[in-house]
Amino acid sequence: MIPEFDGAGVCQGLWKHGLLFQKTSGWSGVKFPDTRDKALSQLHEFVRRVGRYSSNRNHVIPHHENVSCLSAAIRHRLLTEWEVAEAPLTRYAPSTVEKFTQEVYWRTYWKGWLSLRPKVWDDYMEGIEEHSDAEKIRQGNGPVAVMNGFARELVETGYLHNHSRMWFAGYWVHIVRLPWQLGAKFFQDHLLDFDPASNLLSWRWVAGLQTPGKTYLPRRSNIEKYVAPTLLDPHGLELLENPSAMMPGDVERPEVTRPLLPELEVPQDGKVLWIHEEDLNPESSPLGAYRPSKILVTGEFLGKSKLQKEWLRGALEDVAERAGKHYDTSVEQVDDLIAWVRGNREAEIVAMRPEVGPLHDRLNSFVKSGLKLTLMVRPEDRYLRSLARSGFFGFWKKLRSRMESGDFPTSDQQELF
Repeated sequence: MIPEFDGAGVCQGLWKHGLLFQKTSGWSGVKFPDTRDKALSQLHEFVRRVGRYSSNRNHVIPHHENVSCLSAAIRHRLLTEWEVAEAPLTRYAPSTVEKFTQEVYWRTYWKGWLSLRPKVWDDYMEGIEEHSDAEKIRQGNGPVAVMNGFARELVETGYLHNHSRMWFAGYWVHIVRLPWQLGAKFFQDHLLDFDPASNLLSWRWVAGLQTPGKTYLPRRSNIEKYVAPTLLDPHGLELLENPSAMMPGDVERPEVTRPLLPELEVPQDGKVLWIHEEDLNPESSPLGAYRPSKILVTGEFLGKSKLQKEWLRGALEDVAERAGKHYDTSVEQVDDLIAWVRGNREAEIVAMRPEVGPLHDRLNSFVKSGLKLTLMVRPEDRYLRSLARSGFFGFWKKLRSRMESGDFPTSDQQELF
């Protein structure tokens, strides 16, 4: 099985490969929902055709109806992984939609794996260094037209189909031979569904670091097989006839350096509830029945692209409206959490724990400012991450057994975990 850059929701708009790439009018018909209601509606619509997912998912075609286009919503938890995985079971047997379910939980597996080995994220951030040849590849001015199209599509739309992400990463690392960290940062800076774990570990896998000795190479035959003819510019594909891997040196397996987080009791009512972009579904979290004195909603906009900012603003407005109704209390969207806390003399805040990544990196600065944080973890996350100590196959085998026994995690069955 090939690990996915993105699980259930990768989708791309219409585009033309080549040096004169332009976004076409067909892009406007592809939806990346930024509210929970829209995401639920799109999920229910996709369920009607998910039975064909296994056979169709790898094909890069106009409008991309083969995939759900829900990855941004899942990444920020407008929808939870378990409700997305459960939805097809209203129509299909588990075996029919197993591939779809696996792809949903690849994301969960990656997050669990990285949460146990946070140094891998730290090393990646410290290893990002600019390269003189990188900008022309990012701008879509490289030697392979189809890859130029992918680069420009990413910047223009904030999206790439999963297969396109894999091909482009292999091209970046093994064909034009640029540092993999810089390629991962390129995706980080533009993907609407950027997920620190999924993005980082998938790039490591392509580069031969995640599974020592295994790399991913873009091959002409594979691209010609899966890219629709109307979208394929063959210029430069001869460079992908017989590609050779840029193998890394000695690779050490990262050790587990962070134990599983302890289970915490929900704190006493009356503290400020902080809702952030890592979990935009507080209603289904352990804090769903909490009674806060006030709600703060924040988003990390520094370093994000215009499209990323636009999507996130819509999602934050949606969660602010939902939270105000659910908790029946005042909600304020703030730009700077520390400044707000200091200005309002509030010191105790409760929130869902951010995943390893940019927001998690800021927690130390929050604590140093005098902010007392109580950070909760969803019980289903804690359970699933306990399975992520080794490879995906072992993770999936245990999870599938749990599902088959009837202990399938859903937002209204969290006591199962």
